[in-house]
Amino acid sequence: MSEIARRIRYGGDYNPEQWPTTVWDEDVRLMQQAHVTTATIAVFAWAKLEPAPGQYDFGWLDDVFDRLSRAGIRVILATATASPPAWLAHRHPESLPVTIDGVRLAFGSRQQFSPSSAAYRHHALRLVTELAARYADHPALEAWHVGNEYGNHVTRSYDPETAEAFRIWLHNRYGDIDTLNAAWGTAFWSQTYRSFAEVGVPSAAPMIRNPTQVLDFDRFSSDALLELYRAEAEIIRSYAPDTPITTNFMSFFKDVDYWSWTPHVDVVSDDLYPDPADPRSYVLSAATRDLMRSLGAGKSWLLMEQATSAVNWRPPNVPLADGRHRLNSLQAVARGADGVLHFQWRQSAAGAEKFHSAMLPHAGEDTRVHRGVRALGAELRELGDLVGAGVPARVALCFDWDSWRAIEQDGTPATVDYLDTVLRFYEGFLRRGVTVDFLHPEADSTAYSLVVAPAAHVLSDDAVHALASVPARGGTLVVTYLSGVVDENLHVRLGGYLGGEGALRSALGVRVEEFAPVADSTAFDVTGDYAGASDFWQELIRVDDAQVEVVSSFASGFAAGSPAITVKRGVGGAGAAWYVGTRPSTALVDKLVSAWLADSNIPAAFEHAVTGIETVLRGSRRFVANHSEAPVRLSVDNRQIELSGHDCTWIGTREEPIEITSTSAGPTLIPSEGEIQRCEHVGALMIARPGSPDPAE
Repeated sequence: MSEIARRIRYGGDYNPEQWPTTVWDEDVRLMQQAHVTTATIAVFAWAKLEPAPGQYDFGWLDDVFDRLSRAGIRVILATATASPPAWLAHRHPESLPVTIDGVRLAFGSRQQFSPSSAAYRHHALRLVTELAARYADHPALEAWHVGNEYGNHVTRSYDPETAEAFRIWLHNRYGDIDTLNAAWGTAFWSQTYRSFAEVGVPSAAPMIRNPTQVLDFDRFSSDALLELYRAEAEIIRSYAPDTPITTNFMSFFKDVDYWSWTPHVDVVSDDLYPDPADPRSYVLSAATRDLMRSLGAGKSWLLMEQATSAVNWRPPNVPLADGRHRLNSLQAVARGADGVLHFQWRQSAAGAEKFHSAMLPHAGEDTRVHRGVRALGAELRELGDLVGAGVPARVALCFDWDSWRAIEQDGTPATVDYLDTVLRFYEGFLRRGVTVDFLHPEADSTAYSLVVAPAAHVLSDDAVHALASVPARGGTLVVTYLSGVVDENLHVRLGGYLGGEGALRSALGVRVEEFAPVADSTAFDVTGDYAGASDFWQELIRVDDAQVEVVSSFASGFAAGSPAITVKRGVGGAGAAWYVGTRPSTALVDKLVSAWLADSNIPAAFEHAVTGIETVLRGSRRFVANHSEAPVRLSVDNRQIELSGHDCTWIGTREEPIEITSTSAGPTLIPSEGEIQRCEHVGALMIARPGSPDPAE
């Protein structure tokens, strides 16, 4: 492996077209001082590359390539198709997208194209062909970046071209109009179609649109963007078959189903901008990193964009405090990233993102931000042994875009935040220092001892059988409320939900008779072995199997006396199937996670749940992070560590990975200035916080 290949990639978007050439030499000099390995170029340069239709100017890009190459900086070349030039909108106004209310959007922003526009596709692919022919063999080229943040601003369009493309997609999916009518349930509200020509896009309407039509349009819109990506990638591969191709995902992005995209990218990459004003933003960040790794089936991925400080779209745009840029970056590396890139290298002087932070800020190199950039670049050089290393996980959390879209439609039992529901359970494992992979409900789960399916609202027959197989093979399955309610066509699973009368209900040993969302989300108690507070959701659960143990019951409310949480264990304790029919509080989630880990024989880094401290094992290194503002003192496998607020450390060697284990000796206090008032024993980590009496006194 070459020296370059052994390094964590570091750098970001570089937009020299915004600056005179006299600045370019300074850029390269400062990049070298900051240990930059990689620059992504031409992301928004279409107008510079093709100032008029069919007239190309590549001289400036040749110059940029050569300057970076001489400096030993590798290039990720973007296809520049994310932001079409003014001449395309002027010549082809039909390429502009149309909103659900029939308004055609104008030029003057970015991503102003309809995904189904033939004119956009023609000109975009012609540009990509020219770029691929010219740069496919350039020695500095490391990868291709197709488009940019597909669907971020225009996920779908409601124009006539899109309607025709949707009809073709539907014909390919259903084959004939009778099958579509059956799938969409068009007998309701007299919606029956006689031909595909009568079917339109789900534009604004007097009342709730056909739910399956809406879901199919969501699916189609994701596929339409994917087809644009694939068309560009196909051209690139014809010129550069061995050069990796990627496009930047956007964390948990509802409008694009990344499970369907990942077979077509060589490297999964992601853009993520955690909100520094949200003390729980690290939870979503950790989950996003795990999602990216999971999308690639455990392979390393690339953090394509993040900010060094403030962004430009939040009200207000709070800057990252000292340490948080480094902390965010190391969290990504810990959870599988082989690269830490940014938007952007040099902060813009004009345009909509001029107040978005960058690696080199407006105030120049002698700044807090740039000093941090240089220090992080040096630190990442020390982590080259992690390139390609995996992140082990024995817990899988099901995540499904169809369920996300369907459960949040109009006309459902309650207003449900699907992502929040998933993160509620994800965070329970994060608080115990247990790493989680995400999994499609239909996927093979045999690599996991514990599979959790939160609000798996849409379950196909294949997904039903995949989940039911978990306890059958001796694993632990957890299914929560609002799961298995409908099939992939959004037809209700009759007879008690939970996938209908079949394998999953048999595995769980229960059925759900009726939903009972709590109108005002008032908290209520559940009693039993797993007693605690819940809110938002109750349901009438009926036990159908004598092996089922009711471990919690509703103490009050509509479902008072009905089971709230159940478990069915296999013969000899092999295999367990849990059903959670309510939204548990944080404390109750922690109790349940402990039980599920015990059932699955999965060790936790923390003996008890702890908030704000994160630990991950990747390769030979253990990462420990403090996401709180207060300093903490830790004893990790007899090593004493002190972390300030928003700090992270990594320990271990190539030869001997560090395992964090609980001790029976009690908390270890690390001497420091000031009074240590309380020490929390969190299993492997002994955390001492300033504030209350020293337990040793």
